[in-house]
Amino acid sequence: MSVVGVTLALVAYTVYDEDLSPQSPEQSQVTLARVMEVMDANNLGNVHGGVIMRAVDTTAGTCATRQCGGPAVTAFMDEMAFLEPVRIGDILTTMASVNWTGRTSLEVGVRVEAQRYGEVQPTHVGSAYLVFVAIADDGTPRRVRPIAPETDVDMRRFREAEIRRESRLARRTAIRKFRAIR
Repeated sequence: MSVVGVTLALVAYTVYDEDLSPQSPEQSQVTLARVMEVMDANNLGNVHGGVIMRAVDTTAGTCATRQCGGPAVTAFMDEMAFLEPVRIGDILTTMASVNWTGRTSLEVGVRVEAQRYGEVQPTHVGSAYLVFVAIADDGTPRRVRPIAPETDVDMRRFREAEIRRESRLARRTAIRKFRAIR
């Protein structure tokens, strides 16, 4: 008896939202929350930074996908700041909003809060900025729906995102120049 190998190829075709009309940052905002458990923490009872970073990336990626009307991948994580420890039993909440959009990329800001057991007010425990690229089924970049900043806070975030982008591009250029002369 012989065995014939059969290969099945699963091809996913994404239906994109082709509407590229500007929208307010509020329309793609995402908030996720979950209780931090023993498996999330180190021996001191503090939640691992990687667990928090994963929550940040998941929330930001969901926000980016909503803005893009289809898949987006993380291209860069900028300025992840851990301000306070997160502990077992805390409710970790991550809130993401699009700060800036370019042709095929966008910056998403994430605020991380922890509501301590028995406390009413959450504590700001971290912040991060991530850059995503919208991708088509073939893996190539595709157009991003632009944001239309509406409030003073939206405008401030948009301008600060432009400053961070300029800094990232300048740093990349400087590194490439340095490597070229070595």
